[in-house]
Amino acid sequence: MINFNYESEFTLENEEAIASWLSDVIVSENKTEGEISYIFCDDEYLHKINLEYLNHDTLTDIISFDYTMGNEISGDIFVSVERVLDNSKDYNTSFDDELKRVLVHGVLHYCGYKDKGEAEEALMRSKEDEKIAMFHVEQ
Repeated sequence: MINFNYESEFTLENEEAIASWLSDVIVSENKTEGEISYIFCDDEYLHKINLEYLNHDTLTDIISFDYTMGNEISGDIFVSVERVLDNSKDYNTSFDDELKRVLVHGVLHYCGYKDKGEAEEALMRSKEDEKIAMFHVEQ
């Protein structure tokens, strides 16, 4: 089950469509959907988590805590709406497209994709694009 939680003023307008798309992404990777919680917050909220749990004194758009067991993916995905907005401007893309990229990025990590080296990052970007295209096809 995919849940959406809010620690900021932001709320998704289309929770059902987003949840359905993310469920389809999970199936497309031959995984089983467990419990996935998205927590939308601001920079300050996510920065505190970054410091406390990862010992990183930086701003980031997403932090995910992976509770996957075997083929069933589960976890908590924290998203800074402020970072997503800034990144959409930096990358000259819409907020909605950047948000979809971040949302699917967390799920792809749970599916086993990494983004530490150049090759891993290129594969992750390719997978993000592939999965974002799935959203557009279904609408």
